[in-house]
Amino acid sequence: MTVTEDTLVFEELVFSGYERMIKITDELSGLKAIICIHNTTLGPALGGTRIYPYASWAEAQEDARRLARGMTYKSALAGVGLGGGKSVIMAGKEEKTRDKLLAFGRAVHRLKGVYICAEDYGCSTEDAATISQETCYVVGLPSVKSSGDPAPFTAWGVFRGIQSVLKKTTGSDAVRDRTIAIQGLGSVGARLAETLFWNGARLILCDVNQERAEMLAKRYEAEVCSPEKILSVECDVLAPCALGGILNENTIPALRCKAVAGAANNQLLTDDDADLLRQRGILYAPDFVINSGGLINVSNELYRTPYDPRLAREQVHNIYDLLLTIYEIAEQNHYSTNRSAIELADYRLKYGIGKRLTPVHFHHAN
Repeated sequence: MTVTEDTLVFEELVFSGYERMIKITDELSGLKAIICIHNTTLGPALGGTRIYPYASWAEAQEDARRLARGMTYKSALAGVGLGGGKSVIMAGKEEKTRDKLLAFGRAVHRLKGVYICAEDYGCSTEDAATISQETCYVVGLPSVKSSGDPAPFTAWGVFRGIQSVLKKTTGSDAVRDRTIAIQGLGSVGARLAETLFWNGARLILCDVNQERAEMLAKRYEAEVCSPEKILSVECDVLAPCALGGILNENTIPALRCKAVAGAANNQLLTDDDADLLRQRGILYAPDFVINSGGLINVSNELYRTPYDPRLAREQVHNIYDLLLTIYEIAEQNHYSTNRSAIELADYRLKYGIGKRLTPVHFHHAN
């Protein structure tokens, strides 16, 4: 780990219901970032670092808050003994530099482990490795002492979530001959498409990169749909695997699916949109449950015992059962599955269920 005198400036922001929100700037590298810590009741906050060309500080702060809150619920329901946090770096693909990543690493290290970062949208495992040159508080590294890219585990959890919505809506969790529409073919979406194909599903694929969508469609004998039409295509399951906020009062009336089950974070623009889905009879797999496979995987490298991908795999496999429980609670109480999941997470937070009993351990730092 490099020891460097830094020129970081921290500005503490106050938001009700959040433990810490830190605005970070570094004149030397040009870094503009936010680290948001929502809740550490069950353990140190863990959440990916999103790199995106936000139009303003306000937009970046709003995204960080929504994502950090989601990580709190995700961690609580996954039972990984961690809290919820998130970080964002304000930069486009061309603006992402090594100096900015190193400066961000120094910012993370200054917090002394209260926040642990990882890859996310715009931040690859290689970028995480660069960040780790300045801090040990990072997971999911391309290293024999870390767990590597979490995308395969996230994709498997989403596949299990799709099985769960099919079980609830049709009585069978088989995906064969079911039509699944995937919005977004990044590292998770593409793996999900492959898994669904090998299990016999019919696929409708969409990505902002038309060439990528057509390439995968040819590989999996799938239909290609434009980004403008993907939310209104007729299908059994819609799987959003891109950015959030796509389920709202404008898009929900146009949906022609029986269920929504995908990898994207914050799919609902507001919690009230879950009620709109319920009113339309569309089953929703809460995003912070179905996409927790990556978190479950990286959490397994934080124990004293060496990382075991087989253990992580079995834990991710159980997302199916957790979702079925959430659907049942929602049905019994006549409210949305999103509310069911949040109330279950709040219960665990209130009573400290799943609280970490041993300190986190970073094998790659030794």
